[in-house]
Amino acid sequence: MFISKIKLENFKRFTNLEIDLTGLKTLPKLVLLIGENGSGKSCIFDLFGYTLNKETGKYYVKDNSKEINFRIEFNHNQFIIDTLINLAGKNSFYGRSSLRQMPKLTRTRSRNSLLDINEDFDRPLLYIDKDERFENDIDYLTNIILEEVFTNIGFDAKKLNDEYIKPINDALHRIFGTNQDISLSLYMLKPPMKDEFADIRFKKGNSEIHYDLLSNGEKAIVNLMFNLFVRNRVFKDTIYFIDELDLHLNTSLQYSLIKEITENWLPENCQLWTASHSLGFIQYATEVEYATILDFDQLNFDIPQTLFPKRKESLDIFDVAVPKEMIFKIFQNKKVIVCENQNDEYYNLIGIDGVVFIGIKNAREIFLTIKNDSKYFGIRDRDFLSDNEISKIKKAYPNYFILPYYNFENLIYHPDNIEELRLQGFNKLDYINDITLQKNEKYDNIISDIKLARNSYEEFKTSDLKDKNIDEIIKALKSKDFESFYKFFDMKKKFNRTSIEKLNISDKTLCKTNWFKNQITTLLK
Repeated sequence: MFISKIKLENFKRFTNLEIDLTGLKTLPKLVLLIGENGSGKSCIFDLFGYTLNKETGKYYVKDNSKEINFRIEFNHNQFIIDTLINLAGKNSFYGRSSLRQMPKLTRTRSRNSLLDINEDFDRPLLYIDKDERFENDIDYLTNIILEEVFTNIGFDAKKLNDEYIKPINDALHRIFGTNQDISLSLYMLKPPMKDEFADIRFKKGNSEIHYDLLSNGEKAIVNLMFNLFVRNRVFKDTIYFIDELDLHLNTSLQYSLIKEITENWLPENCQLWTASHSLGFIQYATEVEYATILDFDQLNFDIPQTLFPKRKESLDIFDVAVPKEMIFKIFQNKKVIVCENQNDEYYNLIGIDGVVFIGIKNAREIFLTIKNDSKYFGIRDRDFLSDNEISKIKKAYPNYFILPYYNFENLIYHPDNIEELRLQGFNKLDYINDITLQKNEKYDNIISDIKLARNSYEEFKTSDLKDKNIDEIIKALKSKDFESFYKFFDMKKKFNRTSIEKLNISDKTLCKTNWFKNQITTLLK
């Protein structure tokens, strides 16, 4: 079950709100709502809860003289829930409020029978109420285990562990890491009995830690893992919504948690909606195709608004986690240069005083970033840009730098750069001849790529920066002079690097040479 469209009137902050995901190629598995505190993100979760209990409507109506109206379309209008009808089923939504933390275990008696979680009987009435499902999840899980033990004559402890304990531990290791000194492992799970609290213990290094003594962040993750382990067996065609999923977590754990839940715990036919302004969640959502981002920030909901998926490549989506103004405060007195993909890791290895590189998706987003905010600088691959075009672009945008060669790989795999390392078995002349031979073999294929590639360059869409023909580029590619054709020969995709793979040199090593550093520092002057 996947939501494709929401229409909502007279509900909490919203006069008339529409959320439209129908323009996406496929409906997303993860929908991330971003925006500052109080921007209206959690109101969407209140709507989901309202569909399960219409009696709560008096709390949500915006204008008492009007009725609440809503319509939720699933799977491109395959079925709907609206003010009058529910064709999606009673298990269409499953939600957790932000008040789900259980500081310590309180129950001294387990329930006698397996809880009827099929009806989601223990959900909060309102999603501002405390969510106390955790101890019910403990009861449910321990009751299942005890039933297995006492009803199965051929009781197999390993099988029981593999089925009920190992999945939780595997998840904890993927989130916290496999380093036994810092990762958590569940090793004891006893239900409450004889007027004593449940005994849930974890191993961390050489320590045995009771649940009550875990950190808030650790408790938050354990709470979620237990809950999903128990409930996703029932809610298999459902919209899951979890408010403040990132509560108490640092950036690294934020990323690992949302990745773990989305990829390993969300049933195949389910969609997860969550609200956050955490860097880790936003980063994950920008990286995967099956996630989309809705931005609630700075919107006036007293007037009609329609929200569409946010363009992931824009740095603006990170503003709610790390505002641009803060980036410049963090890197005060430094030149902030945005670059392509993850090349920032390599550029920063150079160690240029007063300069920090930040990676974003591609050349298009680099250009739009430096065009819209002159405080940023940008560096992009040359691709199929002529010398004349580079000169015109540089004149129009002084905060924009373009590599002298086709791409980043052309720099690090340049013969002069490798030669500096004085590696045994490397022959510069043979290497140049190999590159030349491969260029000649692929010449026709390269020429056929030029026009299509150039049509996608964002720089050519806004001003008269494009040459009328590509004669300069073709002439250079035909040339026997290495430096002439090497500017336009793609060393990342067109060159078979078998001849240098035997040298066993890493990209990081190639980025630490004086030659590479001089190329970049000269470019940035």
